[in-house]
Amino acid sequence: MPMDHLEEARGIIRLEVAALKAMQERLGPDFNRAVELIYNCKGRVVVTGVGKAGLVGQKVSATLASTGTPSHWMHAVEARHGDLGRVRPDDVVLALSNSGETEVAQLLPALKKLNVPIIAITGDPKSTLARYADAVLDIGEVEEACPLGLAPSSSTTAMVVMGDALALTVFRMRKWQPEDYAFYHPGGELGRRLMKVKEVMRKGARNPVAAADVTLRQALAVMSGEGSPGAVSLVDEDGRLVGFFTDGDLRRLMRDGDAEALDRPVSDVMTRDPRAIITAESLVAEAYRLLRDFRIDQVPVVDEGGRPVGILDVQDWLDVERGADMPQDPTG
Repeated sequence: MPMDHLEEARGIIRLEVAALKAMQERLGPDFNRAVELIYNCKGRVVVTGVGKAGLVGQKVSATLASTGTPSHWMHAVEARHGDLGRVRPDDVVLALSNSGETEVAQLLPALKKLNVPIIAITGDPKSTLARYADAVLDIGEVEEACPLGLAPSSSTTAMVVMGDALALTVFRMRKWQPEDYAFYHPGGELGRRLMKVKEVMRKGARNPVAAADVTLRQALAVMSGEGSPGAVSLVDEDGRLVGFFTDGDLRRLMRDGDAEALDRPVSDVMTRDPRAIITAESLVAEAYRLLRDFRIDQVPVVDEGGRPVGILDVQDWLDVERGADMPQDPTG
């Protein structure tokens, strides 16, 4: 009969949560100092450490970089063999060490000669690392969740969370917009969902537009061009969107046997004043919600005056999801 390990898992989680709660209460003025040092840094935040703390440091460096704070990782041992050249006078060093007495401590005199600010994430505020640091983020003397109390577990969890708190507090100060975040995530799902409609919509010759008083036959000719999404935006004499017609609408007409519809004004059969419209500045994710909620394949894109400037097709959304390069309209 399989053993039940749930209670063991719950106990480990309880220990790690307790470490985080204690760390939360321990936060003080040095956290504010660390935030200001990073926010005002003119160079890069160089993150260093060894062992498990070093692996956490790589994650913290990546989080900083992806949220607008230039950062790179430097292994503390390699730094003693030339990689210290990665540190420049305008940088800030973020050093992680639970004991504060690892190889990281051996870099401190050289870092002080470079006159770079040092932020420490450590479990010992009296350690060598803490004494050299300009700001000490104390994770506390945590009880490791390891059954032997040896393998870094609660301590590394605390370091990860402290690093997140530091990076995301600075991120909030930068007042980034979704498009700023998307710029640094062009290949990831988050970034793709934060792209704007104007980056992926079909425009120019690939955005069929016709007057609402033409015949359906004429409108079909407009929407049958190369790269057409199988839909046409219909406009009034001022160029404002007043209707929309799609391949699906045509199939329904043919199914109903309305053969004479081809020579009638398209305004007789178009979807008038379509509710499913979007602007070029909207997020692609918002456009997807419209496609999904209205169960449609295309959505017209309009400017502030209600004039069609593009069309987003469900295929364009699928290309975004796959991370495919969007075809560019040379006339757009």
